[in-house]
Amino acid sequence: MTMFGFLGGTIIAVEAGYKVFPHPQPDKIYNRLSDAKWFLAVRWCDTLLAPAAIINNTGELAFLNQFVLNMGEETFIPQQERLDIFARSLPLLPNETVTYDLQNRESILEIRSLEIDSRYGKVALVRECNP
Repeated sequence: MTMFGFLGGTIIAVEAGYKVFPHPQPDKIYNRLSDAKWFLAVRWCDTLLAPAAIINNTGELAFLNQFVLNMGEETFIPQQERLDIFARSLPLLPNETVTYDLQNRESILEIRSLEIDSRYGKVALVRECNP
């Protein structure tokens, strides 16, 4: 059996796929490891008490938490800065972070690189450090 920690959760390989703990549906089995990782990445964003999002390689906010929904995507991270933020995540090792000063407002972001699915490459987990 394979088991490893990922973004504050645990992924366990089972015969039919992958289980994630903690999970609101303890019997939920993901067919693909990338789906289990995606669940934990979304949960990471959702449980933070600060604006947070996941940026993909095209600069799209692939997921955003309630704080970002309330403030607006463009207020959180303007479109013109998203690719630069993503580029800063690329050289990072697992669990390594770097900060980024937003130009449009006095705010600092923490950027964490993450590979959820090797077919699509890395994504950047971004959270505001001074909400």
